[in-house]
Amino acid sequence: MNDKMIGRAMEILLVEDSLMDAHVAMRAIRDGQIKHRLTLVVDGNEAIEFLHRDGKFARAPRPDMILLDLHLPGRDGLDVLAEIRSDPDLQRTPVVILTATGDHDAKNRCEHLRVDAFMAKPVNLRKFLDVVREIKRWMLEDVILPVTE
Repeated sequence: MNDKMIGRAMEILLVEDSLMDAHVAMRAIRDGQIKHRLTLVVDGNEAIEFLHRDGKFARAPRPDMILLDLHLPGRDGLDVLAEIRSDPDLQRTPVVILTATGDHDAKNRCEHLRVDAFMAKPVNLRKFLDVVREIKRWMLEDVILPVTE
């Protein structure tokens, strides 16, 4: 976290191929009154292009948080997560896994790749907002704001 975060909206990248699930996540964030800008991409290849600012995403913002589904067309979410964690510019970006899978192997791989939170779908909106707020609080913990008189 750096001073560039102060006074600006949180940049969120949502990687989700289900428009219904994407709508639920976007609505929860909006209803939770979290100041944000959200970009939705619908497959793993597009997520990697966005994160590396390739092609049509050359001017994409660097996300402050990534909400990532595991079952995606193209590259799956585990591949995307592994790419994020292997990239020095991205590896500290908080990642929240949103998935309908109950696969313990997938959950173990996510934990091995240092995922910040793992949430099963359908997402409990209150818990989801708590996770987003906690990550935002964690991002701001090193910022010292000026004293106002």
